[in-house]
Parts: sequence; structure tokens; C-alpha cells
Amino acid sequence: MAKTIVVKQIGSPIRRPAKQRATLVGLGLNKMQKTRELEDTPSVRGMVNKISHLVKIIEEKG
Repeated sequence: MAKTIVVKQIGSPIRRPAKQRATLVGLGLNKMQKTRELEDTPSVRGMVNKISHLVKIIEEKG
């Protein structure tokens, strides 16, 4: 089974640079308090690290 992480959006993309908003959309997040279960890959981890002030890792599975 592949490793996964559960990511929750905790910050608003309002008044943020377009790159940060695009990163949120790329992760499948677009509304406050929304959660997504994503595959734990280096690219996803990099996206989460770029917007760490807007998202929170809730859980790591696998």
C-alpha cells in the first residue's frame, strides 16, 4: 500500500500571490477547512512545504 498524507487547508488564499493560490488548487484545496488525502511523494511534499502557512498535515498513513 502506498503512503498517503491527509492535508487540511487552514489559511485563506485571499491576498496571496497567484503561485500560492495555484499550488492550493494543484493540491485540490480551494475552501477553508477542506481536507484531501494525497499520495506521499516528493512533489506533493514540496508543494505542501511551499504553502506551509496555508495548510496543515493532519495524518500520515502507511
